[in-house]
Amino acid sequence: MDPKHDAQKEFKMSYFLLFLLLSFHVIAVVFSAEVLPLVINTWAFTNATQKAWEVISSGDGSVLDAVEQGCSVCEIEQCDGTVGYGGSPDETGESTLDAMIMDGVTHDVGSVAQLRRIKSAISVARAVMMYTKHTLLVGEAATNFAIEMGFHNESLSTNSSIEKYKKWKAKDCQPNFRQNVLPDPEEHCGPYHPSNLKEKQAGKQQQRVNMDVDEHNHDTIGMIVIDEDGNVAGGTSTNGASHKVPGRVGDSPITGSGAYVDNDIGGAAATGDGDVMMRFLPSYQAVENLRQGMSPTKACEDVLVRIVKKYPTFSGALVAATNKGLYGGACHGFSSFHYSLQMPSLKSVKVVEVNCTQPSR
Repeated sequence: MDPKHDAQKEFKMSYFLLFLLLSFHVIAVVFSAEVLPLVINTWAFTNATQKAWEVISSGDGSVLDAVEQGCSVCEIEQCDGTVGYGGSPDETGESTLDAMIMDGVTHDVGSVAQLRRIKSAISVARAVMMYTKHTLLVGEAATNFAIEMGFHNESLSTNSSIEKYKKWKAKDCQPNFRQNVLPDPEEHCGPYHPSNLKEKQAGKQQQRVNMDVDEHNHDTIGMIVIDEDGNVAGGTSTNGASHKVPGRVGDSPITGSGAYVDNDIGGAAATGDGDVMMRFLPSYQAVENLRQGMSPTKACEDVLVRIVKKYPTFSGALVAATNKGLYGGACHGFSSFHYSLQMPSLKSVKVVEVNCTQPSR
């Protein structure tokens, strides 16, 4: 064999492989340039999507800035009455707020739950991340922290939320989240006390599902933003479930439940029956599914299958996106589910409709 000929052959092969690698890299860069940056959020809250897009596409802000400002729009506009002040009064008639924000680069999280008398929940959540070493602050103490950080203390009630509370009281406090108590929560208002333990044990086990969750009572905006370099952030904001037991915290401010992001992979956000969904950490699982090679749509579908196996009548949905700009969503129990999307190939915010699986009859 000719050593010189072999050396030339090896050189040509190495050169060819290098050429292929560089070609794939160029293709990947061009593809990313066409699909990133990207903003995706639950429901047709298009003004929130547009605001986040303006921030991230202009280069004037980070992915965290885009998430904060996008979700803030929904808080101000009181999207569907399920985000921001003046919505979802609890058993006492008070509106409280939950929110979280997560940085995919550092895995830092800031969140607040049962925030009282402060309108800018997503901004307070970011303040928790910026000005403390904690992850989650709750209740009156979270309000005190917000005031220390310069946020305005004001009532979250509106004429609409007060009227909604009065109508609920007039209907004997229906619907109701209590169970295994007396008087019968399906017929009476409280105060309540536990029913007889033997009666509870003998009675039929109730499915702990909120049957009143639908596309107009779905709790949350969940948003994922990815910049042109593939950096990811996510966030949520909600006023929770209408007529909830005071002190109730849903999935929205819980890391891995309401939303989850990982710069190595992408992000996901959830919406729906938060009391059920938080038992499965659906957003975390969706991102892990992406890590295993599933498409965003399949990643969301797989999570819902896991939940439906235990709670077949629950209602919920997820959206997910990779750091390369692939995206998708899935839903169960809703009559319909829509998510909002903006990316370079779109002239304006696009609302995508998803067909939902339904409980078996």
